[in-house]
Amino acid sequence: MSGEVRLEVADHVARVTIDRPKVLNAVDEKTHRALRDIWERIEADRDVRVVVLTGAGERAFCVGADMSAAAIGKTGLEYWADLDPDGFGGLSLRTTLDVPVIARVNGYALGGGMEMVLGCDIVVAAEHAQFGLTEPRVGRIALDGGVTQLVRRLPYNQAMGLLLTGRRAPAAEMERMGLVNEVVPADQLDAAVDRWVADVLACAPTSLRAVKQMVQRTAHLTSREARAVRLPALMAALDSEDSREGVRAFQEKRPPVWPGH
Repeated sequence: MSGEVRLEVADHVARVTIDRPKVLNAVDEKTHRALRDIWERIEADRDVRVVVLTGAGERAFCVGADMSAAAIGKTGLEYWADLDPDGFGGLSLRTTLDVPVIARVNGYALGGGMEMVLGCDIVVAAEHAQFGLTEPRVGRIALDGGVTQLVRRLPYNQAMGLLLTGRRAPAAEMERMGLVNEVVPADQLDAAVDRWVADVLACAPTSLRAVKQMVQRTAHLTSREARAVRLPALMAALDSEDSREGVRAFQEKRPPVWPGH
């Protein structure tokens, strides 16, 4: 795997680390390609049941695009024309990654880094972490889902208060707004993430894939319409070994052992 990004897979958990601490885990073209390759690899690996995304070091999760990279020399229109359809880091707008993704936010999550957080399902942050869509402060726009997703996740005034100032918000404020699930001291971050991982792994993986597909692919429908959509992961879950194991385990009063299919 690229030296820009590390991927470790063990015990059904894929841990993805942006490994550029000298530039606060900013993403250049090489890093972006490495991230895309990793998401595709995870999508193809049915043994992976949960993903943890983080940045190397203690200062930053990701501060967005590498402003020192040559690609930043593009005009705004050129940048817009070249946008990845799956969003920043190949993640912020991705709709084909059916396993839960947990953001382990160990520091700054700014610009594209904040957009990657918006592409995750669960967010656990260290107390010193800061979040922000800071693009307007350098004459840019959060085009990789930042603008459009934030107003869907937060109350209008809260979202616009961030979008129209480009300011950085501390983790505790983002938790109050509802964008962060849990805030802990830095030395407890790994333990907190591991608790969330354990809770995810306690669920049937086929059920969770179905949940993610239903959420990601039916947002434009009414609840009644969404219920009727025959999504692949939903149909697989309804007739899975996992569903049968869940019932057996309940009847036998024991923890389930998920086959994963």
